[in-house]
Amino acid sequence: MSLDRSPDFGKTPGWPDAGLPPDTIGYVNAHGTGTAANDAVEAGAVAEIFGPRSSRLAVSSTKAIHGHAMGAGGALETLATILALSEGRIPPTAHLTEIDPALPELDFVRGSSRAAAVEYAVKNSFAFGGNNAVLVLRRA
Repeated sequence: MSLDRSPDFGKTPGWPDAGLPPDTIGYVNAHGTGTAANDAVEAGAVAEIFGPRSSRLAVSSTKAIHGHAMGAGGALETLATILALSEGRIPPTAHLTEIDPALPELDFVRGSSRAAAVEYAVKNSFAFGGNNAVLVLRRA
């Protein structure tokens, strides 16, 4: 995988810029394309970066709620992440009823929102052609 074409966010230049070790992150708002191949790559990257802790790291995607929205998708997902931090509630991944057993064990939030006092969250956005962005956000 090349860094400019994959969601290998833990090895991108932006992660060290945040000055935070991965264990400070309490929530990942995943890009969550809903395709087997892309979701497997993104889940694998989360598991690789966060290691054994990934099974206790809240992960959800809001894309199923607001749709892809093309260029606005990342902004909508970022807003959802900011609200999760400020309100102390992590949104679920809508319509997620079954988890592919081939995926790494992650703490997928599904069904309903979850109360959580999270200080830092990661927002993944992956666009066509490998234009990927990862934001580390902090509760205000």
